[in-house]
Amino acid sequence: MSARRRNAKTPRTTVPGRGGTGLPEAANEVNGTQFQGKETPRVGLFQLAPALFDFYSALTMVFGGCCSNVVAYEQLLNINPRIGSALTFSQMLFITAQTLPSFLTVQKTSFLPQLKPRQVPLSQWALQVLVLTSGSLLNNWAFAYNVPLTIFIVFRSAGLPVSMVFGYLILKKRYSLMQLSSIIIVTAGVILVTLSRTTPGTLSNTSKLTSPEDLKKYFIGISMMTVSLFCTGFLGLLQERTYAKYGPCWREGVFYTHLLSLPIFLFLGRDIKQGIVSLSNPASTSSTALAFMILIGNLVTQLICVSGVNQLASQVSSVSTNIALTARKALSLCLSIWWFGNDWNSQLGVGAFMVFFGSFLYTIKGIHRDKK
Repeated sequence: MSARRRNAKTPRTTVPGRGGTGLPEAANEVNGTQFQGKETPRVGLFQLAPALFDFYSALTMVFGGCCSNVVAYEQLLNINPRIGSALTFSQMLFITAQTLPSFLTVQKTSFLPQLKPRQVPLSQWALQVLVLTSGSLLNNWAFAYNVPLTIFIVFRSAGLPVSMVFGYLILKKRYSLMQLSSIIIVTAGVILVTLSRTTPGTLSNTSKLTSPEDLKKYFIGISMMTVSLFCTGFLGLLQERTYAKYGPCWREGVFYTHLLSLPIFLFLGRDIKQGIVSLSNPASTSSTALAFMILIGNLVTQLICVSGVNQLASQVSSVSTNIALTARKALSLCLSIWWFGNDWNSQLGVGAFMVFFGSFLYTIKGIHRDKK
């Protein structure tokens, strides 16, 4: 048989995305050599398997870790609404201790362990430390100002307007009419959710905020969460630029941002002490041991949640990350209402729907734009 006849019977490689296997085109090449025939899908699957495993493990950590963290978080708030500083410090310390062994190395010339060389300069993490710590503290402090967890979850889901402001001012991005409309929907939903605290709820034992002192205290908490939203948006911008420049070094980011934040808590020693003492004499739980077990559960799930979010952000676009986080927050809101029987009214329901629906519209538009 001639060479021409043999080549004519050789099957052509199917172009992915055009009725073929659907694998990325890069999966058909290894070290510059293009594979054809039946071996192409096998090589592609072997190459894609680690990336797919990392992606789905990150999603599992985000949904499982973050949702479980919300349950433990609300139980701690039922013990002491002013546990914010102690909880933030405990989370920073625990995550630092858990990730420290991965960044230590022992040199032959010294018996003392040393930190491994960094992929990112320390100065790049410094600003992220200030933004992360400020946002975390403000979040946890807000509960001492009459802000229920249901409103907190919805409010924290409204980061799109902040991201748009930073994108327009810093990254010089331009947005479509649909994206602008979705931001208006999200903003209107946040306003409805914020004002829902001043209307009666579904539970008869829930008091409506009527006195000027209660309203003042409530809106101080809302102001704290607003500043925290800007911190979160700015932190996401800093992380995106860091990963784009130095690669997906999310583990290093988790370690150094938490380690470098610990000295800040030296100025909050008294507040941290009262939070820890409140767990030793819990009013809403049966024993001190149970209160500290809830705290440990919160710390473990916080580590899983933070690692999952950072891993996901380093692997996919900010649009895809936002879809996952918005869905996770919607699930957390349902858990908070169902598990703890938290208050709910029509105004809060409509506002929450507007926030999640507006976020969905924005992200769908982002997907269509990326495909072009």
